[in-house]
Formats: sequence, structure tokens, C-alpha cells
Amino acid sequence: MEDTIVAISTALGKSAISIVRISGPEAIAIVSDVYKGINLNKANTNTINYGHIYDGEEMLDEVLVSVFRSPKTYTGEDVVEINCHGGIFVTNKVLELLIRKGCRPAEPGEFTKRAFLNGRIDLTQAESVMDVIEAKTTNSLKLASFGLKGDVRKMVEDFRKEILSMILKIEVNIDYPEYEDEELITSEYLKPVTENLIKRYEKILAKSETSTLLREGISTAIIGRPNVGKSSLLNALLQEDKAIVTEIAGTTRDVVEGKMNIGGVVLNLVDTAGVRQTEDVVERIGVEKSKQMIVKADLVILVFDYSSPLTEIDLELLQITKIKTRIIVINKQDLEKKLDLNIFEDYLLMSTFNEEDIDKLKNQIKEIYHLSELSDMDYTYIGNARQIAKLKQSSEALSDAYQSILEKYPIDIINIDLRRAWGFLGEIIGEVHSDSIVDELFANFCLGK
Repeated sequence: MEDTIVAISTALGKSAISIVRISGPEAIAIVSDVYKGINLNKANTNTINYGHIYDGEEMLDEVLVSVFRSPKTYTGEDVVEINCHGGIFVTNKVLELLIRKGCRPAEPGEFTKRAFLNGRIDLTQAESVMDVIEAKTTNSLKLASFGLKGDVRKMVEDFRKEILSMILKIEVNIDYPEYEDEELITSEYLKPVTENLIKRYEKILAKSETSTLLREGISTAIIGRPNVGKSSLLNALLQEDKAIVTEIAGTTRDVVEGKMNIGGVVLNLVDTAGVRQTEDVVERIGVEKSKQMIVKADLVILVFDYSSPLTEIDLELLQITKIKTRIIVINKQDLEKKLDLNIFEDYLLMSTFNEEDIDKLKNQIKEIYHLSELSDMDYTYIGNARQIAKLKQSSEALSDAYQSILEKYPIDIINIDLRRAWGFLGEIIGEVHSDSIVDELFANFCLGK
């Protein structure tokens, strides 16, 4: 990290301003070489300075230049941010000029990566930066903020301290056996502490599914045979004419997608082609996609027609969605009844044109996923897949240690599993990491962040 990097940190397009960010040991010197105004080398940290950017004798833009001196900056290095007018051409001209003067174009996420490598943030905070950017609801933003503030790191560090205390006690006992009784330390100290840790792990992991939904949303497939009202249901939920609706069966031939916020969680809705036997090549492809969506979806809304008798396709769909989380919707209740409802154990009788019925469907989704409980969400809701995986690995190692304690294994064997549990927790916050993992993580960031 001896070089100086540069990137455009705002979305490239017409706007009021755009920001070019520079970080590294030569950041202030390089910008000073193209800037006319106050002497930036003597400028105080955390100041905004008015001036102009010049390429030789040619003025490129009137700017505001922010100066941040290390180590109290986002990256831990000297950082300069040039606030340009928000034109695409002029912003790129400033970027090109800085590259010619010695800056290197930053890789995706490299500013945040430098913040991590310089010890300004840990891995959970780095991941939370992207979570904040990608947050689509108040709850997903709240979840990201726990990591950003360092709450997740503190929780992990507390776990590590407790495990380390056990490890040290064991190692003292191994090195100085005359001071401790091995059986005493195993049964009276290690057993209750390990048991308590496992229970706390289980509570956090139990919330991980809800946390994942907060981050990624609920993948929801609207399934049924043609002309039962799937597209009308999609439009009613989204409150817009997203899908084409006609009385002609097979109008929807491909998936139609939309998003809505329900109870603080994004519902990723997919209206699928009606499932039926067809000789139409294009429609047949759509039917196959519909069946694939059943497998992929977190939630299936299975739609039937109140005014039409059950068919073999209806029975097939009932069977193949049996193992899925599903809501059975009996649509078109405003028409004459021709459907035998006795075959269904649980269903929602409704009309897509009735707002109260749509609200009932929304409330049923909230009940299934316990969305009303999210107001009590705290930092123990970990939604990051990598963090959850490492916590599970740590939990498994602790369980192995606990089993060894119950079976009265030697404490040096127990210590191996405790060290594994401690190490997996270190990987969550980045105390233990490989370069390849760090590179992969930050490669998912946008440029300039």
C-alpha cells in the first residue's frame, strides 16, 4: 500500500456534484500539483478548500477540495476528495489528470480494503459498509448499522475472550499440573462455561434465517395454471400494472418480476407462466421456468380459480409444492363457485380486486415469517452469510469440545477443539484471514468505496 489510489466515488452521470477520491502517501502532493488555491500542503486536516483544477494552463473545473490527514481518516492514510461539478466529461478529465500525475486507478472496494488492512475497521464493519449501500428497507439498514458501529465485533470479541480464558486455564494446568487438578478443571469449570456458550450461539444462529431475509428479501413465486389471476395478483401487490392481464390463457410466457416492502422485508415477487400442457414452444419454456421457480423460491403463492373445477394440473401443483412454505390463494371469489374447497386444508379466499383481501394476504405473509417481531431486532441478528458460516463452524467446534468434556477426554484434546472455535471467531472479524478471502470480499464492492 505504498502507492496512491484514485477513483470516482459518486455515480457517474449528470448531477450537482461528483467526487473524485484519492488515498495514499502522495495524495496531498499530487492534488497540490494540479490545484490552484490555498497551499494544500499547509492546509489543516478536515478542511474544505475552494479553488480550481488545472491541466497545465487549461482550467478544468472550479472545485472544493477536502483534506484529511492520516491516521484519522477513512483509510488510515492521507485522503483528498475533490468535489467537481457533476458532469461526466469533466469528472473523467480530472480523474485522467490525476492518473497521469502518479495515482493508480483503485480496484473495487480498495479504499475500504485499505481501511481494514490499516486497522481502522474489522471485517464485519467492512462488510457492513456494503450492506448499508445495498439496504432496501429500514430493517435491513438497521441490521447493517449494528455491524458498522462495531456491535457485531464486540459480541465476537466477548465470545473469544471467554473461550481464550478456558484455553489459558487448560494450558496453565498442562504446564503446571501441580497447581490444578485435571478432573476438577474439566467438570467444574469447562463444562458449564462451554454449555452456556453453546446456548448463546444457538440463539444467534436461530435468528440467522430471519436476518438473511432482512438482507436478501423473500423470493416469492406466484404459481398456478393459466388464467387463475396470477398476473392480477402481482399487479395488486405491487400497486402497478407490471404484468399484462388478459382473458386469454397463456398470456404470461416468461417470468415477470417486481419488489415490494412488507413488514420491513423486501418481497421479491415473480409472476410465472401458467402451468399446463402445451404444444407452443415458447410457452413450454415458460412452463419449465415456472417449475424451476418453485424449487428456488422461499415462498410459493399457489393460486386457484374459485369459478373453475380442479384439474390434474392443479392437483400436481398441490403435490409438488407440499414441502414448500406456501400460501394457497383461492382467487375470483366474486364469481360463481365451481371449485371444491374440501380438498384444501388451509386457504385464503379472495379477489385480487379487493384491497382488504390483498391486506389479508400481506398479513398472512407477515405471520409466516414473524415479521411483527422485527421491532425488537438487535445486534445478535447476523445476516452476513460468511459470518454465519464461521459462527456455525465455531459452534460445531465448541460442541465437539463439550462432547469430549462429557466423555472425560484429556484436557489437551479438549483444548484442540476450543482453539478451533476461537480461530473461527477470529476469521469473522479478520483477526485470522487469508489474502484470497480478503481480495474476494472487497472485489464485490463498487469502485471508489
